[in-house]
Amino acid sequence: MRPLFVLTATEGRLFARDGMSIGFGLLFPSLLLFVLGGLMPGFREPAEDMGGIRPIDVYLPIVVAMAIGTIAISTLPAHLAGYRERGVLRRMATTPVGPAPLLGAQLIVNLIAMLISIVAAVTIGITFLGVPFPASPLQFTGIVLLATITMFSIGLLIAALSPTTKAASGIGMLVYFPMLFFAGVWTPGPIMPDYLRRIAEFTPLGAASQALSHSWAGTGVTLTALAVLTAYALLVTLLATRLFRWS
Repeated sequence: MRPLFVLTATEGRLFARDGMSIGFGLLFPSLLLFVLGGLMPGFREPAEDMGGIRPIDVYLPIVVAMAIGTIAISTLPAHLAGYRERGVLRRMATTPVGPAPLLGAQLIVNLIAMLISIVAAVTIGITFLGVPFPASPLQFTGIVLLATITMFSIGLLIAALSPTTKAASGIGMLVYFPMLFFAGVWTPGPIMPDYLRRIAEFTPLGAASQALSHSWAGTGVTLTALAVLTAYALLVTLLATRLFRWS
């Protein structure tokens, strides 16, 4: 276990020095929520097209889904692909320790970053923007866990398919922005057309966003969203495991 602890501490320091990881992966979701709730007119007032709900109340669970997706898709794959590109994983495979602790350290560091991003967004939303607490905190936490497993499996698959950092970043962005659309970042669920909402429910981040939103509001999480997340988690994890190469 000691190599894992040492590598986790080292990877944590490297993550903290990476301006893109901190700015985009860690801070961007909270900054977006703060700008929407603090600066955009009408976001803290009930909206008729959202059934009398304040837009900022709708956006907080969406931003939580965004925080999960941002770390999993834009940050994790680039770091792992970079290590493969520079031969770090291959060299570690020849040592008694092996490369697995480095992979574990990367997962731990990115999970911690994701949790910080989520806690920051939720704290800003509840404390400064007046968003009510989730109707079922335990259920909400469980969905965050399931969504995290799903999105991190997709991040690992992107890393498995990417020979270089640039490739991982490119593939990640191609996946990331459509996922944000279906998660409701541009068109939140209550005002998303029915056919788009139905399509979104069968995408990983769309299903996560809908499940998180229903759980937060206490309106009942659909079995479809949970089944979609579980199916993606199982299938993509299996695929990433089969395709991942150390060199």
